[in-house]
Amino acid sequence: MQRRQLFAVPLLACLPVLAADARIYTRVDTELGAFVVAVDPAKAPITVANYLAYVDARQLDGGKVYRIVTPANQSAETKHKIEVVQWGRHQADDEQAPRPPIAHETTAMTGIKHRNGTVSMARLGPGTATAEFFICIGDQPELDFGGRRNPDGQGFAAFGQVVAGDEVVRALYGKAEAEQYIKQPIAVRSVRRLSAQEAAALSLPR
Repeated sequence: MQRRQLFAVPLLACLPVLAADARIYTRVDTELGAFVVAVDPAKAPITVANYLAYVDARQLDGGKVYRIVTPANQSAETKHKIEVVQWGRHQADDEQAPRPPIAHETTAMTGIKHRNGTVSMARLGPGTATAEFFICIGDQPELDFGGRRNPDGQGFAAFGQVVAGDEVVRALYGKAEAEQYIKQPIAVRSVRRLSAQEAAALSLPR
């Protein structure tokens, strides 16, 4: 893998209050709707800090969902097929990201596996990830440390989980085309932390 959803107020308002939660929640607003990503700094400190730095600086606003990988648009020669929705700043290959690349936190280090709804870092070599992310559609063990999708065996740096708005992620996935890089990328309007009140209103599994 190379490079690099308007959350309705009633959705938050109608959910019961959750007890204290160490996770941090962010809302990703796209032109198809919004989804919420939960991150845990204790599990993936480097990767989470990088993501939140981009969020807090509003450097993911105006990004794109630009690559959708399905079984149908991977070549017949691809041995270890995956299903993901890729999004982020969508920079050109020769464009420098606003922040330096981060150290690679493997799934063996964090314990965060690539399961359905997991959010992870797109990268070239280990230690090159910046501001491009992907969401797993279904479980994707070949993206974990030791997995065979990437020849270096280091896998990808999973760091978050979609905890609300799964239907939006599915709608994004439904925009897949014959080629992985879609002709008209889908706008990411903004990415923001949820307030403590909004986060407490989320009824989620611990």
